[in-house]
Amino acid sequence: MTIGFTNWTKRDFNQFIKANEKYGRDDIENIAKDVEGKTPEEVMEYSAVFWERCHELQDIDRIMGQIERGEAKIQRRASIKKALDAKMARYRAPFHQLRISYGTNKGKNYAEDEDRFLVCMLHKLGFDKENVYEELRASVHATPQFRFDWFLKSRTALELQRRCNTLITLIERENQELEEKERAEKKKKSGNNTQNAASGGIVGKGAGTGKRKADGTPDAQAKHKKKKK
Repeated sequence: MTIGFTNWTKRDFNQFIKANEKYGRDDIENIAKDVEGKTPEEVMEYSAVFWERCHELQDIDRIMGQIERGEAKIQRRASIKKALDAKMARYRAPFHQLRISYGTNKGKNYAEDEDRFLVCMLHKLGFDKENVYEELRASVHATPQFRFDWFLKSRTALELQRRCNTLITLIERENQELEEKERAEKKKKSGNNTQNAASGGIVGKGAGTGKRKADGTPDAQAKHKKKKK
């Protein structure tokens, strides 16, 4: 790896690996920003050689584990964002209308209007934003709706994060159930259409058998001969 990249130090290498973990191996643009003193072209060239020859490194298993854990977190954040976007899109005014499908996981501490605010504000702030739960806590304190809600105002950023994680799990479960229901309805509708089309074909075929025979058929010609006699 060092051949041809003599100007890359151990520090540069570590920055490159951490950037791959943070952004994913395909986001060269952001990776290049985190490797100090290197141009995007230099990082792109280094990355191509790294992924071609990384198996030659002695500690490649540790390095790959580090990068793949980071990429798994990126995928998880994308999945959560998709779930929140889908949930919010079902309401015209989510801060007033949004409902949580608790099932048996309602709990006794948080009220529904508190949960509604946490979900909506988390989505508004950007759940994957750095220090988002500190900002969420500040938003709770700044909202007149909760000026006398000592329970919610006394929650720490970590406690709000835990509650939001629970709510996200409930939303993902709700979205999954809705998707499964929608697929089942489409499948049922498709089956009904197929059945109707098949029934229509049978009726059409049967209707054809009821037509009287044309004059040019042998039976019709025989009847004409009998009449002439």
